Amino acid sequence: MTKLDELLKEFCPNGVDHVELGELLDYTQPGKYIVTSTNYSNDYSVPVLTAGQSFILGYTNEKDGIYFASKECPVIIFDDFTTSFHWVDFSFKVKSSALKILTPKHLPNITFRYVFYAMQHLHYSPTGHARHWIDKFSHLQIPLPPLAVQCEIVRILDDFTLLSAELAAELAAELAARCKQYEYYRDKLLSFDKLNVGYELIPLADLATFTYGFTATAKDSGELRFIRITDINDNGCLNPNDAKFVDYNGECKKYLLSKGDLLLARTGATYGKTLYYLGEAPAVYASFLIKITLDNTKILNRYYWHFSKSSLYWEQANRYVSKGGQQQFNVNAVSRILVPVSPLGVQEKVVETLDKFDKLCNDLSEGLPAEIEARQKQYEYYRDKLLTFQKE
Repeated sequence: MTKLDELLKEFCPNGVDHVELGELLDYTQPGKYIVTSTNYSNDYSVPVLTAGQSFILGYTNEKDGIYFASKECPVIIFDDFTTSFHWVDFSFKVKSSALKILTPKHLPNITFRYVFYAMQHLHYSPTGHARHWIDKFSHLQIPLPPLAVQCEIVRILDDFTLLSAELAAELAAELAARCKQYEYYRDKLLSFDKLNVGYELIPLADLATFTYGFTATAKDSGELRFIRITDINDNGCLNPNDAKFVDYNGECKKYLLSKGDLLLARTGATYGKTLYYLGEAPAVYASFLIKITLDNTKILNRYYWHFSKSSLYWEQANRYVSKGGQQQFNVNAVSRILVPVSPLGVQEKVVETLDKFDKLCNDLSEGLPAEIEARQKQYEYYRDKLLTFQKE
């Protein structure tokens, strides 16, 4: 029998009282605590909060109207429109008048942290553009077991929260370490100092031909995926989200992609990023992209793709891109890139090595949010079990 089981048996064998939140919590309108400037900077010290998913919007240098919360005097910020809320134990300003600042009433029989967890257990869905705390949310009831039971539930959930955060931090650190390892070996295998073991520096113009993309109006549905510059993520892979499409016609036929094709972003903030197309769906590419068709008797597509993420590549790309106005990395620029080309057998070994690191990084990248989500579901399951009481 656990300590909690013993406490439940001793203090509330027949159930517990259920009490409205408004009887346990006071609220403050944000008023003077609202930030007036949108000039946020990480150099400033006062966080600006929202109760939504983003939570900390940025940091302000405003000195007046700061709410002085602390570990000893925490608060809950509550969004009156969405009913989302956060535990806050540091000083802050708020973004919106829609927030309410909730504090505990000075009652001998409640633990504020327990009330916070019990609020998470409430399954309330807001409707309409209305302020919910006074009219609805404050009248919702939570179970209120004796203080000893509250404290043990808080201890269990705090420990679970801490363990989940530690695991997420460990996974993030592992991901960062593996990505650094990949970058190290990629740059080492694709650097100038390999010239003495059979590498040759060759301008990309002597290795490839280039084709600008297709101009069309993107649609939310269609027969072909329409790949745009915004569809290339930082890892040189296709972003699965916010996909756009076009219908097949004779005009777009020459822009159809095959598995292993390379696409280069030629303009704007994403210039220089190169996509290795995995061919998972029929697709064409947009006009701000350039298809790089390599001479595969000299260089492998996958080898070039790894090179396009290396320090050697980006040192040259940043040197050749046009800097005026909208950055342009057109054929004239990219064709000047010097590529360290080794014999095909060596390229295959380089690709094999770097693909292993790339897969490991991607697996960790995908596994991290999945693990966090699994832990969150596990937490919610046990939280709801712990906070389900029979009414007395």
